[in-house]
Amino acid sequence: MAIPPFDLSVQLAELGEELDQAVLQVLRSGQYIGGPVIASFEEAFAAACDVPYAIGCNSGTDALVLALRALDVGVGDEVITSSFSFFATAEAISAVGATPVFVDVNPSTYLIDLDQVEAAITPATKALLPVHLFGRPVDMERLMQLANRHNLLVVEDCAQATGASWAGRAVGSWGDAGCFSFFPTKNLGAAGDGGAVTCRDGALAQRVRELAVHGMPKRYLHTNLGYNSRLDALQAAVLLVKLPKLQEWIQRRRAIASAYLASLSDLANLQVPDPGPEGHSWNQFVLRIPACPNGANACDNAHSATCIACPTSEMHGLPEGRCRNWLQSQLQQRGVNTIIYYPIPIHRQPAYVDLGYGPGSLPVTERLASEVLSLPIFPELNNAQFQQILEALGVEFN
Repeated sequence: MAIPPFDLSVQLAELGEELDQAVLQVLRSGQYIGGPVIASFEEAFAAACDVPYAIGCNSGTDALVLALRALDVGVGDEVITSSFSFFATAEAISAVGATPVFVDVNPSTYLIDLDQVEAAITPATKALLPVHLFGRPVDMERLMQLANRHNLLVVEDCAQATGASWAGRAVGSWGDAGCFSFFPTKNLGAAGDGGAVTCRDGALAQRVRELAVHGMPKRYLHTNLGYNSRLDALQAAVLLVKLPKLQEWIQRRRAIASAYLASLSDLANLQVPDPGPEGHSWNQFVLRIPACPNGANACDNAHSATCIACPTSEMHGLPEGRCRNWLQSQLQQRGVNTIIYYPIPIHRQPAYVDLGYGPGSLPVTERLASEVLSLPIFPELNNAQFQQILEALGVEFN
């Protein structure tokens, strides 16, 4: 039986009755926008992130836009971030009129290279936007020291890292604002889109809240041009049911990740992720499959007939990704479905061609885009599925 990259069916079955009751209660209440369910979730989520304020919104993308807008980041400003992320990270910066400035990532952590951030700061730099990618938190102590030294704002992209922490402190509580996604496949997922902004400053929280409802501090009074970006009560009800389970699910993800690391670390031709210090929430488990020196395939010339050039590499000026693609195909044939996060880094996307980042401008990011492959990891992954994944890998890599 094929193993999906993620599977919500077991979780939904276990929580089915509780979810049904929570959703039905909202439906019967007639209070679908705002109201006590929203307030209860925002209070509970703020407590989970160890901050006084959490404001629900329509998506993780909107959370980034709202946070940047609320912090007055806009035209003429530069925001330093990572190109190895989902497109929304940079898209939000552009949406408020600012310019994303990309720096390379660390090859071990896949996270923004703090050694390169300082060199990228200019008089136009207004904010840093670190991405806690795949559930692994950025070194926020060091990043905050850097931001404070240069008087820069910090907006944390926590879309893949709900429940993660650095030095015992939750992501989303370090910077001026934290931005979360509740897309269904996230560690804490809704039954559709949803997001939240967290912060410690009451005035900032109020500004985010107003911008999310058409710049409206009170009914029919509009002091800013805002948006319609509200978390609806049905999604909040689902999230309230799931939130108490979050840390249990993350512990299960950590156990699966540890088992992967123990089982795969000695296999040739692939690299397992560096787990880093405590606090990783393992939204993804991402292997690296480096290209063979001869460019043939992930094993040897006996498989050259099934190993073809990667069209994405050629089209977007990236290092050759045929070995990674070959392995993905082999695993799929053995009933293991995987995902590539992300085959084209943001700086090489056609939408950002005008920024002038040519091939080789961010070499580590570009190499990762051609090598990464995410194995299935979700709390309900069972022992039989785990063994099937190992056997699928072992066929070619032992």
